[in-house]
Amino acid sequence: MQEITNQTFDEERAFYGAEDLTVRRCRIDGPADGESAFKECTGLTVEDTFCNLRYPFWHDRDLTIRGSEMTGLCRAALWYSGGIRIENSRLHGIKALRECTDVALSRCDIQSPEFGWSLRNVSMDRCRLESQYMLMRSEDLHFTHTDCIGKYSFQYVKNAVFDHCTFDTKDAFWHAENVTVRNSVVRGEYLGWYSDGLTLIDCRIIGTQPLCCCRHLKLIRCAMEETDLAFEKSEVEATVTTPIVSVKNPRSGLIAAPSIGAFIWDDPLACGTVITGGTLHSAPARS
Repeated sequence: MQEITNQTFDEERAFYGAEDLTVRRCRIDGPADGESAFKECTGLTVEDTFCNLRYPFWHDRDLTIRGSEMTGLCRAALWYSGGIRIENSRLHGIKALRECTDVALSRCDIQSPEFGWSLRNVSMDRCRLESQYMLMRSEDLHFTHTDCIGKYSFQYVKNAVFDHCTFDTKDAFWHAENVTVRNSVVRGEYLGWYSDGLTLIDCRIIGTQPLCCCRHLKLIRCAMEETDLAFEKSEVEATVTTPIVSVKNPRSGLIAAPSIGAFIWDDPLACGTVITGGTLHSAPARS
């Protein structure tokens, strides 16, 4: 195992193809403005290192990053790589992760537009993630105790579990498949449209027009706040612990809530049923 410490590198492909290398307390920065510092490396560990140049970790295998910083100038930092562990680090460049597999992030601060597209087998624990279009078209996700901020998050994701997370994001989980969200706060407009197999358990849901045009939608012991025009054209089974502002044309299924401010039945295909205070409500008969 080779170890390099306390040095600065700015040339093109400074460590191209390195194997079993540790880089500690170094800087990837300088006037030569070279790209792709660690391209096609295997068995690479990077600790307490400052990365300020483009595309540093492409086509790497068995990569560990600890206590390091990727600045706003360090764009597209990790692409086409696998076996990645990132701990206590800052990822602040655009498109920080893409087309990677087997990724584990913990205690990271991520500010990266278009973060995490087309990833597979990703875990994230105790991170803060700020991005637009985060994790789009990614699969096999497991997030715990993570804060997610930004528009259009988790669109087209498949096979995901989120536990004890917070979401402040509009248009989250559009077209998502087989996703479970537990013990979480989900704030934002137009949640979960066109999803298939979205399940929310013991969650707090806040925002207008949630959960429309869904298939196989389930809510279990969820609270809903400021949720008007909910469940339009959805197949839904829901137990809600708080009043709902309004429900509009659920396609099928059963919604149970303490009260609902307004029912809107103006779609002849709406056949869903609602129970409030022991009273059954369904679409009016049409001649």
